Amino acid sequence: MAKKTPLEQDETRLKTKVRERKAATDNPEGSASLRALHKRLKRLQRKRRSLATRKRHAMGKKAEAGAKAESAAKA
Repeated sequence: MAKKTPLEQDETRLKTKVRERKAATDNPEGSASLRALHKRLKRLQRKRRSLATRKRHAMGKKAEAGAKAESAAKA
């Protein structure tokens, strides 16, 4: 079984691939491979956001108190 790469690396790699393919094709809407890459990127972003939300909810009140303290310190 292969090692899993971190989500951030996957996301940046997919972003660059999408950007390159979009620049290379004359009709981005008609390209099936570009659409598939874009869908993979969006799926990965959804996964990252849902994971962050799940962690935030799991921490409960501690996360809310920590976030409020950080925002107060920045201001």
